[in-house]
Amino acid sequence: MQRKSSAYYQRLHRQRLREMGLVKKELWVLPEYAQDLLAVEKLMRQPRGAQPFIKEGIMNTTAPWTTETLHQALQGSDLVKRGAASLELLEGAEASLLITMHEYGELPLFLAVAGAQIVVEAYLWPVSQIRDRAAFNEQVLRTQKVFPLSTIAIESYANGEAAYIVFGALSAHSTLANVVYEIETLSDNVIQITEAFAPVLQSAAH
Repeated sequence: MQRKSSAYYQRLHRQRLREMGLVKKELWVLPEYAQDLLAVEKLMRQPRGAQPFIKEGIMNTTAPWTTETLHQALQGSDLVKRGAASLELLEGAEASLLITMHEYGELPLFLAVAGAQIVVEAYLWPVSQIRDRAAFNEQVLRTQKVFPLSTIAIESYANGEAAYIVFGALSAHSTLANVVYEIETLSDNVIQITEAFAPVLQSAAH
């Protein structure tokens, strides 16, 4: 699969939101309300009177998830049933899930269960796209709390490419609802991160 910069998915995501009749509003809130605001935003993308957002318990008391059992469970989730995402189980020494987020411009996410945690990640852009990496990395660290439940990191791929990624991690005992919430939050964060650092990325491209 050819990797595309997160800016590509950002453009498609914005186009899809406009086609849905949604409008962008800028809000200023205290940092501790970031997650609550994200939940409200998701609720307000549904028609008035739609099923309200219901918070479930944080932990699942049954056996911890594996990549395979999580694949089966997500197939029956509202996220997949309503056509917002599709799944592909990638077999290998360590199985993983390719989650294609259709409402985010076909944004690809990768999910894997490793021991006691579930990791969901997305590709952002190659390190080579940034001129002043030290300054950029400091800027990333200073804005880390702005993007709830996600962390930006650098990962080296087998082809020698080093790239920025964004990932979220949660317990392998998390409820399915919280796994879905993590997936949707990470998708939102990819778009928000790309918007936040767009000036740096645009100047590096020139």
